[in-house]
Amino acid sequence: MVRRRPERGDVRQRGRDVRRPDRLSEEAAEAVSTGLHPALERADALYALGRYDEVKTLLGQRLAEDPEDVRAWVRLARCHLRVEGEADRALEATDRALALAPEDTGALIQRAYALQAAGRLVDTEEVLREVIRLDPGYWVGYAQLGHWLYRIRALRFGHANGGEVTREAMDSFLRESDELAREAVRLAPEEVFPYEVRRTIADLSGDRALAAEMDQAILRIDPNHPQALARHTRQAAAAPGVKAAEAATLYADALAAAPDSAPMRQGLDDASYRLLRGVRWIALLCVGLAGAMLDLFATDGHAQRELPVPVGQRLWTLVPFAALWAVGALLRFRRLRKGVQYNLRSLIRRRRWPRIVLGQAAWAMLCALLLTQVPWADRPVPQIVFWAGLAPTAATIWFDRRKAN
Repeated sequence: MVRRRPERGDVRQRGRDVRRPDRLSEEAAEAVSTGLHPALERADALYALGRYDEVKTLLGQRLAEDPEDVRAWVRLARCHLRVEGEADRALEATDRALALAPEDTGALIQRAYALQAAGRLVDTEEVLREVIRLDPGYWVGYAQLGHWLYRIRALRFGHANGGEVTREAMDSFLRESDELAREAVRLAPEEVFPYEVRRTIADLSGDRALAAEMDQAILRIDPNHPQALARHTRQAAAAPGVKAAEAATLYADALAAAPDSAPMRQGLDDASYRLLRGVRWIALLCVGLAGAMLDLFATDGHAQRELPVPVGQRLWTLVPFAALWAVGALLRFRRLRKGVQYNLRSLIRRRRWPRIVLGQAAWAMLCALLLTQVPWADRPVPQIVFWAGLAPTAATIWFDRRKAN
C-alpha cells in the first residue's frame, strides 16, 4: 500500500490556538494539491469558507461515485470534526480511510483528532506513534503527540493513584512531551504549532524564560499571532514604570496587528480606564488648593486667614485650576493616539465605572469652584463642602482599580 503524507490542508497549524490544534489556517485550507479530483478541490474551497454542510454533501456525492477515494474520506472526517457532536462520524470516516490505506498518515492524524474530540485522548498515543514510525521525518506527529502526551500520562497516572498526580511525575511527563516538541521544531523550524506546544509546556513547568523565548519565536514566524501577541503586549504593558498612556499605546498597536483579539481589546479598555482614573486626582488637587486658599482648618501657632477672601484672589485660583486641567487632561488627551482617544470615548459610553469616575471628578471640581468663587464669611459650611468634594472620591479611589465595567 502506498503511504501518503497528509496534504497541507489536512495538518497545517499556522496561527491557531494551541488548544485546538486540529483547526486549519485559511491559507492551508485553500491550498490545493496537484492531481486532486475536481470535487475535492471544490470541497477544499468550501471548507475554507466554513460551509461544512455543503462540503459533506459534495464529498458524499464523490464517495458514492468512488467509495475507495481515501482523500475524500479524510476530508469528510476533517469536516465532521468542525461540527459539534460529530466526532463519532469522523471516526467512522477515518476507519473507512484506514481500511483502504492503513499507512496513510493523513488518515491517522485525522483519526487522532477524532479520538480526542470523542473523549478518548488516551487512545491517541498509539495512533500518533504509528504516524512517527511510518514517517519519522514528519513534524506533525511529534508536535501533536508532544501536545497531548503529558495529559495522557497524567490521566493514566491519576487513574492508577486515586486521581492524584505528583509534581515530580508531572515534571517527568512535561519533559517527555518537550522532547517530542523539540524534535518537531528541529524538523519544521518555520511552523508555528511546535513552538506553541513548547510554550504551553514551558508555562506548565513554570519556565518563564523559555515561555518568553517561544513567544518571540512564534511572533517571528507569525507577527499577528493573537495569543503570542497578547501575551507579549500584556507583559510589556505591565512592566514596572510603564504609565497608562504608554500601556494604552502598546495595546492599540497590538490591535492594529490583530484587530479581532479579545485580550487586546480588554487590555486597551483597562489602560484607558487607568487614564480616566487619573482625572480624579486633578479634581482632588483642585479641592485641596481651594481648601488651602480658605485656610479651612486651624493649626496651633497659626492665625487663620480672614474671610471672605478678596474677589481678585478668588478669581486668581481659576488660573492654577485651568493650568492643571490643560496640562494634566487636555494636553495629555490630545497627545494620545487616535485609536486610544476613540476607545476612551467608547469606554465611557459602554461601561458604568468610567462614567462614575468622570462623575466623581465633576463633583469634586464643582465643590472646588464653590469653595473658591463663593464669598464665604465663615468656615463651617465651606468645611462641609470641602469634605463633600473630597470624601466620596477618596473613599472609592483605592478599590476601583480593576473596575473597568
